[in-house]
Amino acid sequence: MKSLATTSLLLLPILLLSSLPGTFALAASAQSQPAKSKLRLQYFDIRGVAETCRILLALGGEEYDDARYKIDPATFNSPEFLEAKKNGDLKMNLNRAPILVTDTGRTIGQSKAIERFLARRFGLMGQTSEDEAIIDCIAEHCRDVKEAARLKGFSKFTKNKTDEDKARDRKEWFEVDMPKLLGSMEDAISETSTSPGFSFGSAPTYGDVVIWALLRDCFADDMEDTAKAAENCKALNAIADQIASNPRVSKWLNERPKTIA
Repeated sequence: MKSLATTSLLLLPILLLSSLPGTFALAASAQSQPAKSKLRLQYFDIRGVAETCRILLALGGEEYDDARYKIDPATFNSPEFLEAKKNGDLKMNLNRAPILVTDTGRTIGQSKAIERFLARRFGLMGQTSEDEAIIDCIAEHCRDVKEAARLKGFSKFTKNKTDEDKARDRKEWFEVDMPKLLGSMEDAISETSTSPGFSFGSAPTYGDVVIWALLRDCFADDMEDTAKAAENCKALNAIADQIASNPRVSKWLNERPKTIA
């Protein structure tokens, strides 16, 4: 039988280790702690209304799961999307896409709600509630321009209009309506910007990203006409250029998947 002294000597290293604060707790925690979940953005395999979210994620430098529903280019059908809809995965966006699944497992629908969530997450909504309201206001100006274009009704998806009517309305939009609206935005930006290249203050914000999307992320067929409509908007173009030249955004733009839209 071991003596009491011998037993004490054998236990001494264990006793010394256990006396170190948190030694075993840290070891157990390191082994049992699950890996942190990533954000998951679910949308079709196109740029569409999710691309502003992707730009925000690039600007924020956060890794995420860019989950895309494949689209048949011949029929524009997406069996993966239909399956997700059937399974109830898209309920938070009324059975539409996109949705964002957060790192805590909660689901957010509505692209604009997702954009604002990401903008706040990455510090792109200013410092105060007033800052946030003004930045939001700038983003809504951009939405007004896009909505006005939609209501003009010259899209190839517009029904009950002849090709001649669409061509007339398209010409009027890019030569008259859009330049006027962008000019009004230019005037508004002069009240909120304190440095060239920024729509609010002197640092990137959500408003800058939405301006970039309006002027630079349009359909390829509209790119030249959009640039011409905005040619006199020095401030707006500087903002769009500032976002595009951000190293993280530039990397995304160079590496993002090539898609049908």
